[in-house]
Amino acid sequence: MSLIILMLSLFLTGCSNSEENVHTDFSDDNIYGEYIFRKHDEHFYTLTPPKPKPPYVYPWEKNHSYALPKINKEYFRCKGCSINPEKIVNENGEIKKYLDCDGIDKHGLPLRDGVEFIYPVLIDVLNFIQEKTSHRVIITSGHRCPEHNTYVDASKDNLYSKHMIGAEVSFYVESLENDPMQIIDIIRDYYKNVNDSDYTDFRRYEKDNTNVRIPPWYNKEIFVKLFQKDEGRDFDNRHPYPYIGIQVRYDRNLNERVSYTWNKANRQFLRK
Repeated sequence: MSLIILMLSLFLTGCSNSEENVHTDFSDDNIYGEYIFRKHDEHFYTLTPPKPKPPYVYPWEKNHSYALPKINKEYFRCKGCSINPEKIVNENGEIKKYLDCDGIDKHGLPLRDGVEFIYPVLIDVLNFIQEKTSHRVIITSGHRCPEHNTYVDASKDNLYSKHMIGAEVSFYVESLENDPMQIIDIIRDYYKNVNDSDYTDFRRYEKDNTNVRIPPWYNKEIFVKLFQKDEGRDFDNRHPYPYIGIQVRYDRNLNERVSYTWNKANRQFLRK
């Protein structure tokens, strides 16, 4: 027992002595240092002012048009559908009823040489617009079979629509719905590199039989109409946006004018 008490006494004494040896004087007299003298314009090296670095731009931010689906003739298929309701129209006091077609389940696109056909310039122009804007082209009306064409618009002005022969398209551009004039300029740019003034020079159609207030544009190959929000409303164009219609006037491959005929509209497309 006495041995334990002795060891405890030695331990406590050691702790006390160690605390007394700790230096606790932090006064200025005990701080040593070396002063550095330098002129105000002396530098060890010249600092280059930092330059802001632009944030990294991912490929899809530079141009995401590559991610857009490429438009082909499949996008032009008739939008008719047998479940659409019966359409009742009062024509000069006479009530007429129209049924829609059965759509792509029952018929295909217009045929040329036995192959489904849409005039290539329509496909090319729409893809050009997507490339230049990086926004999706929304085709509201491509090919219309005669039944769907009448169901869409039974007026006399629509009887000879080139939609029925694959030579007309209606569309707007997603996110640019309210800036159709930009799209008109792009359509004109499509012909910029063509070495033929019949294609590069667009004229204005000033006659009053166009059912639009803004005079259409045309060159040798196409005729372009801009429908405002209160114009050209039909079953296929029930959206609230302005839209653009392009008709093909001239066939470069056949070197002939493109016109509606009953035979082209009613017989030259595949029925299933």
